[in-house]
Amino acid sequence: MELTQQQKATVTAWVGEGCGLSEIQRRITSEFSLRPTFMDVRFLILDLGLEIKDATASRSKKAVEDDEPQDGTDDADEGVMPEDAPGGIGGVAVEVDRLIKPGALISGTVVFSDGMTATWMLDQSGRLALDPAQPGYRPGPEDIKGFQRALQQEMMKKGY
Repeated sequence: MELTQQQKATVTAWVGEGCGLSEIQRRITSEFSLRPTFMDVRFLILDLGLEIKDATASRSKKAVEDDEPQDGTDDADEGVMPEDAPGGIGGVAVEVDRLIKPGALISGTVVFSDGMTATWMLDQSGRLALDPAQPGYRPGPEDIKGFQRALQQEMMKKGY
């Protein structure tokens, strides 16, 4: 799908307004007289380097913020984790793939505190697979705990 620079700027403005892919597809059809597929719109957004704001994630984040105690007490026992922990949780940084691996519910990469990396995926049965970049690598117990907490945090952000 070829768009002019003006049309691309308009799409960028729509994303800035918080429009989802379906809404952008509808607007392109009505305002530009084009009939893009959903995937065309998705690729257009990727090509423009834009990111669709996930309404579910922002609602979840707002709900977590509303649940935070106002008296400064720590509610880590209740499962609320800091979102902006430097270097991830316990020195472990987890990223979720933009394009999920086939057969996975969610997938991504992890960097452990010692700098070693691995790819991971969670399938529909709830099984977690971890594939380290260095064969035979096994992260320490603290890194495993940090990975589990960071993964839980990322899944909460994504609405899982």
